[in-house]
Amino acid sequence: MRRILCAAAAGLVLAVGGAVVSPAPEAATAAVPAAPKPRPRPSTPTLPVPKPTVDPKLSVGGERLASMGLVVDLPAGVPAPPKLKDVSWVLADMDSGEVVAAKAAHARMLPASTLKTLTALTLIPKVDANRPFRATAEDANADGTRVGLLPGQAYTGRQLFSALLMSSGNDAAYALARAGGGRQETLAAMNQEARQLGAHDTVAKDPSGLDAPGQTSSAYDLALIGRAAMQLPDFRTYVTTKQMKFPGAKGRNGKRASFVISNHNRLLYNYDGTIGIKNGYTNAAKRTFISAVTRGGKTYILTEMYGLDNSWRPQAAMYDWAFRWGDKARPVGRLVHPGEVTEPPTPAPAATDAPGAPAADVAKGDGRADGAAAAIPSALGSQRVPPWVGVASLAAAVLLVALFAVRGITGGRAGRPPSRHRAR
Repeated sequence: MRRILCAAAAGLVLAVGGAVVSPAPEAATAAVPAAPKPRPRPSTPTLPVPKPTVDPKLSVGGERLASMGLVVDLPAGVPAPPKLKDVSWVLADMDSGEVVAAKAAHARMLPASTLKTLTALTLIPKVDANRPFRATAEDANADGTRVGLLPGQAYTGRQLFSALLMSSGNDAAYALARAGGGRQETLAAMNQEARQLGAHDTVAKDPSGLDAPGQTSSAYDLALIGRAAMQLPDFRTYVTTKQMKFPGAKGRNGKRASFVISNHNRLLYNYDGTIGIKNGYTNAAKRTFISAVTRGGKTYILTEMYGLDNSWRPQAAMYDWAFRWGDKARPVGRLVHPGEVTEPPTPAPAATDAPGAPAADVAKGDGRADGAAAAIPSALGSQRVPPWVGVASLAAAVLLVALFAVRGITGGRAGRPPSRHRAR
């Protein structure tokens, strides 16, 4: 009798358990996974839209340059400038300082290695080009792009500046900063130089231009910095040199080998009249660039930030337009003179960091956490428990109680404990 009751109870418990665990018929139907959707083709990256950073009435270089959109003033018959896949850019006459066209000129963004232009502008007058400086392990182990400095080896200031501006060597940037009095002293001097130029969107935190919290610049500021740097003859020589031999390690004979370094400015090789200046790139900053071209006694400077096109051809098209139509376009602003605007303008209400600025990346995040949470359905909340499940559970409980009662009765009649054989 006991075996029969046990078997019946076990069967009923299994049935009830299956009913509780298994979803209702409609829930089971809903749980069937849908057919996978075809993956969409990757779309072309879109440019983020920056927000205003300064009060237009106090915008350095002119009120119109506070706009975060395209700014041009073209008479009839003059076509619009070609499009650039950049969040911000400035095209200006480098001699007169007149801004011919601009887009989001004062958007504060990450400068990447274009900041090395400010590093060179600050240090060329301070670091003797002919004096040797010995590299350290800290210099040689710099993150990102390196020219290949060797700890303990000596390099002249000229070689270090060439490595800085031609090969964008971060190791050379740190060696030069140390030669200029130390990294913190160099950064302080760079920020002071920026203020003197009126480049108030610029905050230098790393002399190499590697992304650092709080480090920003703008297309307008890069134009001021690039224009000032091009006044230094040594700087012009560095940024127009295409290739040079750079010292390497010593051989067994005690002599140092050499290798060739090349200028990273592709416009220098492909567009006649290019005279500089400096390119840059990080994952967060995207492509940044300062370039300058001279033809027929006319020189233009073009600065770009957060660019999505790595080709030199869009730049060439902009310069083609500038040399054809630049004189006919009415200026929309100007590059201020050094010492003209030494105090920063009033920030715009609720100004936020533009795309590419570290603070914006941290504040906005990438949305993955929120999106993942929204995509996870409530697996149990979507299932309804049938009403008969409660009745079946109660019947199983009653049957188990009866079973234990029977077991107690039979056990009492036997009058002996279970055998050791069964307990094994």
